[in-house]
Amino acid sequence: MRNSRIMFAAAVLLVAASSCSEKASISGVLTDAPEAEIVVKRLSGSTMETLDTLKTNPAGAYSYKMDIKEGQPEFVYLFSGDDRIASLLLQKGDKVKVTSGQDGKCQVEGSEESVKLNLVEDEFATFMNSFADAVQSGENQAASKLYVDYYRSRLKYIMENVKSLTTIPVLYQKINDNFPVFSQSTDAVVFQTVHDSLVTVYPDSKYVAALAREAKNRSNILSVEQKLLYAKEAGFPDVELPTIDGTKVRLSEVEAKVIMVIFWQASDAIQKLFNQDVLLPIYNTYKPKGLEIFSISLDTDKGEWASVVKSQELPWINVCDGHGAATPAFSLFNVNKGFPVAYFIVDGKMIPDVVTSEKDIRRILSANLK
Repeated sequence: MRNSRIMFAAAVLLVAASSCSEKASISGVLTDAPEAEIVVKRLSGSTMETLDTLKTNPAGAYSYKMDIKEGQPEFVYLFSGDDRIASLLLQKGDKVKVTSGQDGKCQVEGSEESVKLNLVEDEFATFMNSFADAVQSGENQAASKLYVDYYRSRLKYIMENVKSLTTIPVLYQKINDNFPVFSQSTDAVVFQTVHDSLVTVYPDSKYVAALAREAKNRSNILSVEQKLLYAKEAGFPDVELPTIDGTKVRLSEVEAKVIMVIFWQASDAIQKLFNQDVLLPIYNTYKPKGLEIFSISLDTDKGEWASVVKSQELPWINVCDGHGAATPAFSLFNVNKGFPVAYFIVDGKMIPDVVTSEKDIRRILSANLK
């Protein structure tokens, strides 16, 4: 009976320990601020959600604990009045010490990610002060150089910390509401790169999920811009994608009377059969007459794609960037049908037919290649 009670007590302790391990704790001091109010907020989407209001003791000390799930860190901010006194990126089990002053300076211990986050914010504040001074002084050239240098430094930070969630607030920094630091359409690639790295570490993070949506939106905008840019020049959406050896091939540089742009997936057994039973005989027949195939894989596993291309000995142009349906070509061609699906460029102009069958492929080729 006594042993049963001991086992029960041990089980209770284990449950309690497990419960505690779900929490992160903050112990802080706001200097020269006895009995002051500290407001705890959490980043939720694009807004701040108030979690609690604390009161410092006569020495300016306060403490707080919050539940944090494994693999789902939280951005937490501490405010005294309208002043942000600490920015934290808390993970399950963190025990963080915060010392804040009325001068806005903050020291954080016990959380490497929080230290990085405060460094990021300090560097942004330094840049903004210098940029504002240059603008107010009418030194536009100096302001432009400050922006370019800062932009490059943020790219460097992102590439060096690509698996840190602190890269997310860097991506969303704004000089003003109409001037994000990452304001170029080509920055879509940066957003996608950060997402693809972070999702391998934090697949369940709400912040990474939100970044995925933003990356997709930016990729769509970039694709539309590219489509408009090349529409008049090439007469069809232009793309540049890597082959198996990494060499990039631009569609507009392919020399052929008829180019068949086909989207497919090497991971699909039926589509692999389509290569062997349909495309290879067609290619062998019409290649001498002026056909080239520009085959775009929508696979995310480039190794599997390359293996299939090699094993099937596919002789046409095979490209894949590993982004799956997020590849710019997908939206540029407005792909919305099942795979494989083909588009035809005849004498430099894309014809309206969207083809999904052998019969239609042969019909178009026989009409344009005698």
